[in-house]
Amino acid sequence: MTALAQQHCEACRADAPRVSDDELAALMKDLPDWTPLARDGVLQLEREYKFKNFKLAWAFADKVAELAESEFHHPTITLEWGKVTVTWWTHAIHGLHRNDFIMAARTDTLLAG
Repeated sequence: MTALAQQHCEACRADAPRVSDDELAALMKDLPDWTPLARDGVLQLEREYKFKNFKLAWAFADKVAELAESEFHHPTITLEWGKVTVTWWTHAIHGLHRNDFIMAARTDTLLAG
């Protein structure tokens, strides 16, 4: 488990700072399977997880939803046959906050459980 995955989200307000380019580069080293991408000008983190069937994908999506609710930080979860796509970003700041990287790392730990 990475150091990021052991952390918890902090409350985030609309004036919270977005991660800088340098912070982004450093944090991405711990999340090699995630992709930063811009949608409608909003930087987000996204990863696609593959599974053998719909039921396994669905079970994983449920785990992501439970994790999100426990931290009160909610991603986009797209469930398809054999695939779950998870996208994290902080709505309040219209971009990426350290919380998103924490949650991405914690999402990865759900594969083991």
